[in-house]
Amino acid sequence: MKSPSIITIGLLTLAVASSAFAHGDIKCDAPKEEWKKQMDLQKKLTSEGWKVRQVKVDNGCYEVYGFDEKGKRVEVYFNPKTFEKAGEVK
Repeated sequence: MKSPSIITIGLLTLAVASSAFAHGDIKCDAPKEEWKKQMDLQKKLTSEGWKVRQVKVDNGCYEVYGFDEKGKRVEVYFNPKTFEKAGEVK
């Protein structure tokens, strides 16, 4: 059995670290008691033509996975208090 090379391990580590760093830059700071419901965000986006696959909480934001109104696959962060777009993973 071949063992992975140091270069391969290094590249994989770099890819994972840079991905985590990019997501860590997006933060929302609304107090939890002021958050709107995840289902309300999903309904809003669906009414705008989105196909929402998943909504979860990450860094104090709602993180939405799915397809936007143009059919583009997206991972977008929304402020849970205002539903304003806080960032997008490209």
